[in-house]
Amino acid sequence: MIFSGHFRRFPRAVYAYFTHGLRMASIRKLESGKYRAEIARQGKRSSKVFPTKTAAKEWAAREEFLLLNADDSPASITFGELMQRYARERSPQKRGARWEMIRLERFCRDQIAAVNLADLTPAVFAEWRDRRLEEVKPASVARELQLMSSVLNVARKEWGLMKANPLSDVRKPSKPPGRERLPSDEELARLQFSAGEDLSTATARAYHAFRFALETAMRAGEIAGLVWDRVDLTKRVAHLDHTKNGRPRDVPLSREAVRLLEALPHADPVFGLESRQLDALWRKLRDRAGVAGLTFHDSRHAAITRLSKKLNVLALARMVGHTDLRQLQTYYNETAEELARRLD
Repeated sequence: MIFSGHFRRFPRAVYAYFTHGLRMASIRKLESGKYRAEIARQGKRSSKVFPTKTAAKEWAAREEFLLLNADDSPASITFGELMQRYARERSPQKRGARWEMIRLERFCRDQIAAVNLADLTPAVFAEWRDRRLEEVKPASVARELQLMSSVLNVARKEWGLMKANPLSDVRKPSKPPGRERLPSDEELARLQFSAGEDLSTATARAYHAFRFALETAMRAGEIAGLVWDRVDLTKRVAHLDHTKNGRPRDVPLSREAVRLLEALPHADPVFGLESRQLDALWRKLRDRAGVAGLTFHDSRHAAITRLSKKLNVLALARMVGHTDLRQLQTYYNETAEELARRLD
């Protein structure tokens, strides 16, 4: 779907940026119940009838692009125009549409956006990479290059605008070593004291969510989005419809995880917190407790390390939602000393 409800959550400036100049189509309902889409641009007109309004809008968006670029070739289409099309047609279909479009909008303000597709070479992207590395961390640059590569791959494979992806020959920044930060018992005690015991307060529930994450390896967003009709305390299973990789999964609950849920005051979502609220409260109680360098996501590292002693690798990957077993190496933090004890 070209223009979905995702746009309603975007900053107005971003919405305006990607929809500017696209208001040349009209969609009207016919007496038959069908919809006629009509577009006009610089004397060129086209129309077609569709059974649904959505289909009419999608056709209009494609035809508008063709009319706007009827005389264009890769030599005259800029990378910025390509990213704008991707933002209109592809980004709204994704769960992370909002942040993806914000990144694309920022790319479009960079000088690389003015480069024509025919002039995009590995050297152009290498120069952008080195310039960007002076501003943000390598991991951020790697993610941004991946997004640019996705745009170029769609242009090559589906839109027929390129014969090759120049980013395929560009060296990606080296990934930093995986985090090995695990909370100590003493830090957990300080966090508990900072949060308080009263679960009617949002701060206490934020720490409660961290403890639940230590039991389940669930991400902060998954915990914040958990609702009661997706939790079966008898079977000890929590069903997640929306996960980072887009695949639903069932999370087994330990007895301690069930106890933590049962201790909560009744609310829906279960923890009564939104993702942003959880993040802000966690940072506040952590700093107040004087616990340095610990993130909420470190609970996932700690949980996977602990669960690896109870589950085999396939069961563990299924529980935490990893489709690639190599991903577990990012989170698995058992020490050599602990491994030595398991050999006896």
